[in-house]
Amino acid sequence: MNAEEKVFQASPKLPYAQKKTRTRWFIVFMLFLVTALNYADRATLSIAGTDMSGQLGLDSVMMGYVFSAFAWSYVAGQIPGGWLLDRFGSKKVYFWSITLWSTFTLLQGFIGFLGSAGTAVMVLFGLRFLVGLAEAPSFPANSRIVATWFPSHERGTAAATFNSAQYFATVLFAPIMGYITYKFGWEYVFFFMGALGIIVAFFWLKTIYGPKEHPRINKAELEYIEAGGALINMDQTTAKKEEKKGVNWNNIKQLLSNRMLLGVYLGQYCITTLTYFFLTWFPVYLVQERGMTILEVGLVASLPAICGFFGGILGGTFSDFLLRKGFSLTVARKVPIVVGMVLSMSLVAANYVDTEWVVIFVMALAFFGKGFGALGWAVVADTSPKEMSGVSGGLFNTFGNIAGITTPIIIGYIIATTGSFNGALVFVCANALVAVCSYLFLVGEIKRVELKS
Repeated sequence: MNAEEKVFQASPKLPYAQKKTRTRWFIVFMLFLVTALNYADRATLSIAGTDMSGQLGLDSVMMGYVFSAFAWSYVAGQIPGGWLLDRFGSKKVYFWSITLWSTFTLLQGFIGFLGSAGTAVMVLFGLRFLVGLAEAPSFPANSRIVATWFPSHERGTAAATFNSAQYFATVLFAPIMGYITYKFGWEYVFFFMGALGIIVAFFWLKTIYGPKEHPRINKAELEYIEAGGALINMDQTTAKKEEKKGVNWNNIKQLLSNRMLLGVYLGQYCITTLTYFFLTWFPVYLVQERGMTILEVGLVASLPAICGFFGGILGGTFSDFLLRKGFSLTVARKVPIVVGMVLSMSLVAANYVDTEWVVIFVMALAFFGKGFGALGWAVVADTSPKEMSGVSGGLFNTFGNIAGITTPIIIGYIIATTGSFNGALVFVCANALVAVCSYLFLVGEIKRVELKS
């Protein structure tokens, strides 16, 4: 039992004369909101992609590269984004992140006015590249804020809640974007989502604070989260330490030589492969392989996403339940991840059925499993060194989102070579199997990393 688990055993029994507020759960609501927006902006191209590719003359391989544009810069921006978070704090960096990615999303609506199809494709690639760069600090910031606001025994639920927003984004925004595309044209999807994001950015700026500065938290809640292992002084201490130096590459080498973290990184790459299949090729699969209209896709895609959303909430809740029942942090985090990835492998069954409702059921089960097992960010909050949680989260997200580069391109080539999505579904399921093996045989004990000076 590590130090944080020992603190947890005592923290629920601390006698507070004052009933504690629940401000930390409003913070999670805000993380949920901006993460839903984040994933909706990533998915705009998949919803608008069928009509857009027809207008611009893109084949499956070209679409694969355009889909991947986001991930190239998203990956490249992870460590710099993490350093910005440790240097300037989560609130300011996240505000500018939301504002910039929303602006670049809005600008994508204008590419249809460009005369040359070749020019339009290059501009589209460039704008998607900039969206990825602007979004780079978002998930490290989420993990950082959860570590700041939550005791260890609530981090699984908190991390699963904001992570489940990726499914809620599909539930809420896929029907809206499908309707907008059907009724007004694909360009208006980008106009709508970009404007909405800019509004949310200013709402974020007015509502987010650190634990010690938040006007709605009381002393009881502050003492409760601090006793449970919340790093309430993170922004103050890390900013002072980073004022006179940049990224500490020696510390990064220590993270990269840690077997536990390498196993977590490999697992996250494989899990993110599933994410990017659903974000990029899944709507196209429903149109091209299953013969649905774009309006039907907007509605049908939301059904598996609802299952993913509930799977995400249940996975985090179950993990924290195991922790409260006395299981180790290692067991509490690994069990939902392994079970979820095994369930997500049901995706391959879609290759062997033709009935539409059965296909949707299989996809829903796979979505549920992926959500149930998506606890990587809880693991990051549990394991990141206190001195560089932003960089640690950025490094984790770098490995994970390399899948955002490889997955759309590999699937594009599979479709171009075979003429169907069958091989693509096998490829996605194989990654889920590797994630299971990584957590079972590589990760070992899950604990916070202590850096050597």
